[in-house]
Amino acid sequence: MTASVPVIDLTGLRVGAGGAVEDTARQVRAALTSVGFFLITGHGVPPALIERTFAEAKRFHDQPMAWKAALKMNQHNNGYMAIGRYAVWTSEVNQNDKPDLNEAFFIRRERGADDPLLLSGRRFAGPNVWPREPELPGFRANLLAYTESVDALAHRFLPAVAVALDLPPDWFAPFFGASMFSLRLSHYPPASPEANQFGIAPHTDANFLTFLAQTEVPGLQLRAPDGGWMDVPYVPGSFAVNSGDIMRRWSNGRFKSTPHRALPPEAGTATPSPSSSAPISTRPSNACPPAKGRATRRAGRRSCTATGWAPGWRPTTTPRCSRKARRRRAARAIG
Repeated sequence: MTASVPVIDLTGLRVGAGGAVEDTARQVRAALTSVGFFLITGHGVPPALIERTFAEAKRFHDQPMAWKAALKMNQHNNGYMAIGRYAVWTSEVNQNDKPDLNEAFFIRRERGADDPLLLSGRRFAGPNVWPREPELPGFRANLLAYTESVDALAHRFLPAVAVALDLPPDWFAPFFGASMFSLRLSHYPPASPEANQFGIAPHTDANFLTFLAQTEVPGLQLRAPDGGWMDVPYVPGSFAVNSGDIMRRWSNGRFKSTPHRALPPEAGTATPSPSSSAPISTRPSNACPPAKGRATRRAGRRSCTATGWAPGWRPTTTPRCSRKARRRRAARAIG
């Protein structure tokens, strides 16, 4: 049977309609156990905000290279990355040996000067790299509005994911209080790739879920269950959503982390045009979950190891959330 990417309407979930969580969960379960991708409509992210975000991507990438280079990526992977500077060299999906044919600008959750994670110096929780307001007026405000809206969408979606895994609707809530996310404003200029070279090389996402607002320009492909590559269909106003490696491990392999890639627009065609994308990758908060987290983690493992699903990974506790680390932090607070 030919694989297809399902479309899930989130209108009921968004407005709190009766039975919407269960109905959405059923569709999510079917999608993430088959192709690992789905499209969502009725998501509640304003179309005008999506359009502004793509306009900001174009405005940024239209700037001179010297201007963009001054905003180069910092140690937290925030900022500008030039074309040909990156590929997923460690991909288990493909032997990637050529740099990717895209440039990108990255931001993560904006944190205030007194934010504990920012003050800790923890990697990937550091400051964003912004152009000065007079040079690109409104750029920062528009991107922050977009990330806030998509982050709210991700939080509304969590109960459906939990129920899809036979868990209580609020199971994921303690882990996503201030979720970690990354917005990538990518630009794919028309190109003539070499053999085994891509806009973005084949890979799986390392995160929990990725939300990608769709555009008319094709290029995103996923690896179908039969091993071939298939285009992700275009549905106006939708987001393409896929689960990543964190989801795969957290669900004990019940949900897929599907390999995918992006092809650049072909140079030399009659009307070559650049393409842009603005995916937001979500993952749990870096903060430790509340005390009940231990019980909920056990419940999750029971759900995902039931009916013959043997544990696929050993339980993992991050150093900062271990019992010993909690005692050290408490001692420092008292001292």
